[in-house]
Amino acid sequence: MALPPLVEPAAELTKEEVERYSRHLIIPDVGMDGQKRLKNAKVLVVGAGGLGSPALLYLAAAGVGTLGIVEFDVVDESNLQRQIIHGQSDVDRPKAESARDSIRETNPYVEVRLHNERLTSENVLDIFRDYDLILDGTDNFATRYLVNDAAVLLGKPYVWGSIFRFEGQASVFWEDAPNGQGLNYRDLYPEPPPPGMVPSCAEGGVLGVLCASIGSIMVNEAIKLITGIGEPLLGRLVIYDALETTWRQVKIRKDPETPKITELIDYDAFCGTVTQDAQDAAAGNTITVGELKQMMDAGKDFQLIDVREQHEYEIVSIPGATLIPKDRILSGEALSEIAQDRPVVLHCKSGGRSAEALAALHRAGFADAVHVGGGVLSWVKQIDPSQPSY
Repeated sequence: MALPPLVEPAAELTKEEVERYSRHLIIPDVGMDGQKRLKNAKVLVVGAGGLGSPALLYLAAAGVGTLGIVEFDVVDESNLQRQIIHGQSDVDRPKAESARDSIRETNPYVEVRLHNERLTSENVLDIFRDYDLILDGTDNFATRYLVNDAAVLLGKPYVWGSIFRFEGQASVFWEDAPNGQGLNYRDLYPEPPPPGMVPSCAEGGVLGVLCASIGSIMVNEAIKLITGIGEPLLGRLVIYDALETTWRQVKIRKDPETPKITELIDYDAFCGTVTQDAQDAAAGNTITVGELKQMMDAGKDFQLIDVREQHEYEIVSIPGATLIPKDRILSGEALSEIAQDRPVVLHCKSGGRSAEALAALHRAGFADAVHVGGGVLSWVKQIDPSQPSY
């Protein structure tokens, strides 16, 4: 069911704008009225990464008059495989500024507003308030729940997308949608998954072109909401499998058990980046890569265990490390492979997974085991820059 247009039309299009958007204007469903609504729209994109990159470029090309960008990160070379709004010359620049410059090159008639800061419970309502529509392209659960709850409190619709390896998902959430169609992200995911259960893209990877597939769907939904054409994905979740090239839909219905959102909370605590057991295990049992290097140089006898996956180990490894993936430690399968007569040191990519494995070892009686804060990324950065990062 089509919804009423979200945005009132602008007073006019200039001659230059008519020429630029002419292929929209000759579509009867869009026409002059729809393009004027796009011109008058203010859309905020949370994240200028994998999903935000194609979304921002296509929103700009479509003629959305005002684009806001929430992004506090800087461009890293590993981003360029999928974050097409940035280029080689943008490495180490703030992503928000890099994205702004690309948007201006794409469409000089778009006003770009930068929010070069981390989205928090303290600033989210002030940032969201001035926009008609939110696009959420973030890759962590804490920010997704924050975006959802803020949008609900402000009555804003938002378009959501998610990507991982070869699969993408997209939907529209709007608690205050007309005709009783309202629902929010918590109706789909009432609770976040247990910490460590769902790897991030940085841990699990993502096919670069998948970002374009899902990002373009998100922009399509934004255009439909702004102009009031078509049937938006409100109440529907689309799932794309890039390996099989298949799309499927799942119906989402309002869950009467979903608690009413009345305030913002501590979302890091709500979602948890690692379990409490892992935090407790790491407290007082974390060494730096510098300390690890000193142990190696001193010829100390210890077992260094890499708890990442085989494909990660093949990219880069710390010399002397034995690969025992985290899941084999958590299940207990690999406990017989762990030394009981010498110190044990665990590491992963950045420290989260090794903390989880450390907690499991402590429970199994390896009380003196420690892990390396910052993992192999810190090793490459501080000890051996000749090795690749990822």
